[in-house]
Amino acid sequence: MSEAFDAFLLGFPALFSIVNPISGAFIFRELTQRRPGDSNRVARLVALYSLVVMTVALWAGSYVLAFFGISLGALRVAGGIVVALNGWHLLNAPEHHEAEKHDQAAAARDAEDVALFPLTIPITTGPGTIAVAVALGSSRPEGTLDLVWFFLGMTLATVVLAGLIWIAYGSSDRISHLMGPRGSRTVTRISAFLLLCIGVQILIIGVQNVLGPMLAAH
Repeated sequence: MSEAFDAFLLGFPALFSIVNPISGAFIFRELTQRRPGDSNRVARLVALYSLVVMTVALWAGSYVLAFFGISLGALRVAGGIVVALNGWHLLNAPEHHEAEKHDQAAAARDAEDVALFPLTIPITTGPGTIAVAVALGSSRPEGTLDLVWFFLGMTLATVVLAGLIWIAYGSSDRISHLMGPRGSRTVTRISAFLLLCIGVQILIIGVQNVLGPMLAAH
């Protein structure tokens, strides 16, 4: 049981920081405010799609890497760079980043299209989220029982996060009213700093994975 709790504490903060459902709620509100009757249904669909994306990346991502001959160290280095750059970009120009997301959302019309693209991919669970989920899944333990507890805790993290996405997006009107523009920018910058730290940590672990065997050989 403690192994599952440890896995949850490892996976949830990492995924929450990069998904950032509070910040995403403002994009969701902007996209769905003209059809309030669909907003609850779209929020539910985004949460469901996000759960599928995170869970598949968590469970099957490492096997996909093995199929293409990509090492875990390479994934962590590349994913850490992507996540860190995304956090740096958000930290320095959050308004520009949000404007890009609005441009991506402008072309979508149907509620189902909006829920899948761009609200789920790439706004809510984009490449950075997938890279983090794959890296987390690749750090699984070897023992069968430990593996079960590990994936139980990680899957619970994705389920809880999907629930928070549903709640945040479904309450986007109230969140926007309570926080206002300044509050939105503050939350975005704090999350961006955490995202930058997560990216750097993933990069450090990846560099250790790549250089460790080389240094040990000498």
